[in-house]
Amino acid sequence: MKRYGNLYPQITEFANIWIAAKKAERGKRFQEENLYISIISYYETKRGLLYANATRKLSKFNIFREAVTVAFIDEIEIVERAAAIHADLRGKGTLLEDTDILIAATAIARDLTLVSHDSDMLRVPRLKLEDWLSTEE
Repeated sequence: MKRYGNLYPQITEFANIWIAAKKAERGKRFQEENLYISIISYYETKRGLLYANATRKLSKFNIFREAVTVAFIDEIEIVERAAAIHADLRGKGTLLEDTDILIAATAIARDLTLVSHDSDMLRVPRLKLEDWLSTEE
């Protein structure tokens, strides 16, 4: 996986997910039945917390997980969209990691807004994107 300075840990750091959920809750955008976590994001966060033996953060992450729905890659439409996104971005010379493409395709196929602090996601056409960690209001 490519690393861009300290960006990857910042994006996958559970504390940032927790802060974003709390900001959303205060902003009245949070409704448990409408908040999802991609199975890929779940895996990336969980593996990092387990590796770091971050028991307190892991406990908070498990509470967070109970309050949201996991968005699985369980439909061929998601993979079809991911393949189309990959081909489009590759043709433009602006390819993303496969995991990011699958996360974006899942959001598009399910008509969800992706919440991400990763500005690279702006390259994905038709992706509804919000950054709850942005300092801009």
